[in-house]
Amino acid sequence: MRSVTTLIAGVIDYAGLFPPASLAMAPVVRNFAEYRHGEDAWALGRLVVPVLRLVEFERAAAGLLPAEANGEPWAISALASEDVDSDFARIRAFNDRHQNDSLVDCVEIKSHSAAEIGRTAELTSGDFTPFYEIPITTDPRPLIAAIGRAGGRAKVRTGGIIPDLIPKSRDLLRFLSICAELGVPFKATAGLHHAIRGPYPLTYEQGSTSATMFGFLNVFLCAAFLNAGMNSELAALLLEESDAKSFHFSDDSIAWRGHSIDSEQLSDARSLAMSFGSCSFREPMDELQEIHPIAFDR
Repeated sequence: MRSVTTLIAGVIDYAGLFPPASLAMAPVVRNFAEYRHGEDAWALGRLVVPVLRLVEFERAAAGLLPAEANGEPWAISALASEDVDSDFARIRAFNDRHQNDSLVDCVEIKSHSAAEIGRTAELTSGDFTPFYEIPITTDPRPLIAAIGRAGGRAKVRTGGIIPDLIPKSRDLLRFLSICAELGVPFKATAGLHHAIRGPYPLTYEQGSTSATMFGFLNVFLCAAFLNAGMNSELAALLLEESDAKSFHFSDDSIAWRGHSIDSEQLSDARSLAMSFGSCSFREPMDELQEIHPIAFDR
C-alpha cells in the first residue's frame, strides 16, 4: 500500500547491539544481511554501530559484505563517544578501507550546547551527516535552531529499559513541533519497537517491568500531521493514541479519527522524520502487519 510504503520506507535503523536486545556483533550482522534480502527490505534503514566497535564489525561482517564493486554498500550510522575528534578519524579510516562494501554516512553524537554543535559541524567537513542527540526535558528550541544553522539533524531519545528514560508526552510533542516549525530533520531512538502506544514490558526478560511506551506509528504520523499544519492539541491526542482501530489506511492516504494525510504530505514529512533506531527489525514490522494486514498489500 503506497501510503504505508511512503511512511516507513527505510525508516528502521537496525540497532540490535543495544538494549533490550543486546545481541553480539556476529548475530547482528547476520540479521542485517538477512533483512537486506528479505521481503521487507524496503523498510530497512542503516545498521547502528558504535564507532569504537567498527573494527569488531569488520571482522564479523567479513564474507557478508557485497563483493562486487557495483554492489550496494551497507549503510552504517556510527554512534560516537565523547572523543569526537578521534572517532571521526576512525570513521574516515573505516570508509577508506571499505569504499565499495560499506559506508558510514551518518554519525550520532550527544550534544548539550550550541557551541558543541557548531564545533562538531566544523569537524564533519561534509564527510558524513551528523545527528545531534539533545535533551528535551527543557526547551530544546535553542539547540534545534543551532542544529538547523549547522545543517545537521536532531536526534531524540524516546524510551529505554527503565521507565525514567521514557520522555513525557508534552516534551516529545514540543520537540516534534519545533523540528516541524524550523524544518530540522530528526531521528528517534529507543522504545519505538511497538507500532501503537501502550503498556509493554521494557525488556525481553521474564518478569520485566512494564511501562507505557510510545508507538512508532504515533510518533511518525504525529510528525507528519504537524508538518502538514495540525494544531498541537490534536497532535497531543495523536501522540497518545492507544486504539489501533483509530488508524485507517488506504492506498493514497492514512487517516486518524477523521483527520487524513495524503501520500504527497507523507512524502514531504519523511524529509523531516527520517528514521528511528530499533533493537529489533522484525518486531515493529510484524506488529504493524498484525494490526493492519491490508496496509502491507503493496
